[in-house]
Amino acid sequence: MPIKIYNTLSSKIEPLSPIKKDKINLFVCGPTVYDYSHVGHARTYVAFDMFVNYLKYFKFDVFYLQNITDIDDKIIQRAKEKNISPKELAKQFEKEYMTDMQVLQIKSINKYARATEHIKEIISQVERLLAKGFAYQATDGIYYDVSKFKEYGKLSGRTAEAAEDGTSRIDEGIEKKNKADFCLWKISKEGEPTWPSPWGKGRPGWHIEDTAITEKYFGAQYDIHGGARDLIFPHHEAEIAQMEAISGKSPLVKYWMHTGFLTVDGQKMSKSLGNFTTIRDFRKENSPQVLRMFIFSSHYRSPIDLKDTAVNEAKTNVEKLQNLAAELQNINKNGKGLVFTAFNELQDRFWQALEDDFNTPKAKAVLFEIVSLANEQIAKNELAINQAKKILNFLKEINKIFLFLDFKKAKEKQEIPKEILELAEQREKYRQAKDWQKADEIRQKIENLGYLVEDTSTGPKIIKK
Repeated sequence: MPIKIYNTLSSKIEPLSPIKKDKINLFVCGPTVYDYSHVGHARTYVAFDMFVNYLKYFKFDVFYLQNITDIDDKIIQRAKEKNISPKELAKQFEKEYMTDMQVLQIKSINKYARATEHIKEIISQVERLLAKGFAYQATDGIYYDVSKFKEYGKLSGRTAEAAEDGTSRIDEGIEKKNKADFCLWKISKEGEPTWPSPWGKGRPGWHIEDTAITEKYFGAQYDIHGGARDLIFPHHEAEIAQMEAISGKSPLVKYWMHTGFLTVDGQKMSKSLGNFTTIRDFRKENSPQVLRMFIFSSHYRSPIDLKDTAVNEAKTNVEKLQNLAAELQNINKNGKGLVFTAFNELQDRFWQALEDDFNTPKAKAVLFEIVSLANEQIAKNELAINQAKKILNFLKEINKIFLFLDFKKAKEKQEIPKEILELAEQREKYRQAKDWQKADEIRQKIENLGYLVEDTSTGPKIIKK
């Protein structure tokens, strides 16, 4: 069955068919580096990291490009507040962003492209838009005339007349011809960063950097553009208008993929609302694996509400997988050699769920069916070593995509010190003799040494805390 994904442009789930056979060019809107990234940003970046890992697992040659907005009104304003230069501020928070990406194990991005390193390409696009009559000059900059692009609104389903009513990053300008017109090149005010241009010293508008960057690396058309759903309008709509006007080719992007919001009490997590949790604060209390499991648990297009119950559930699920991985590595008997009949069918269902618009919650449900089945057979001492290896290999394979398991930690868990094993054996003797007080004393001693004892039908199970 072919991989299928939901295309925002057609509002349909479509088979994935790259422009050039197995090669996929993918672009995702990156951060504006004026502050720490929050968990809402992580939702998008982790979801696309998983998706790209999945495509690469199935031998697609993916080039994943992401921009870095390192010049912007927000950067200029925050730099003023901190009494430092915009360049210094952008450099500081780009470094923080890269640290977040490293901690979250996001390694799928092939190229980070800074806006300020593509000024030549940006100016070239503005010049061509002016030459083709899609842009006009005002005293404060160059604007895109949306009335000239007849398909404006085809991605979002919104009209040009309804543009930018209440959306973020509105380009104000007293000489704008239409309310929806957006700035391509801003004439810089005193004290702001500037670059020379045919229209005077200035800086790029927000929308133009993305098409300038993607044209340089991918050309006029490419396979997939991703981002959070709040970028559909006006940002992605503007990208379509810019590049399709320049090239005369349509569509700019074959598949548009958008992630749902990460919400807090039903409201979108955002810096403007002040309801955000930074990635760096989240990871003080939680491992990267927990955040990745939390994101894996919801469909990439669905909203996720950041609740303690959901985060705790992700923690528990990671722990279940860690414990099973440790148990599977510890099986060295043939057991009763029962055929693990359901496993092949479950594996198939797992991959089928991902083929259907990367349905991770459905895949997760199947994954934990496998966990339950494996634990049940381990408890009965019915799982043979060859079967254990098969399940363990499956966990290792899917972890190449999702990275919600730490196999080094799982291996450490199985190496129980001799002292702990002897204490557990002694405690079991007291349990058999019904001397509950002494058994509890030894249990406490074991816990103080960093281990837990779980009593099962086949004897005590020792787990590292």
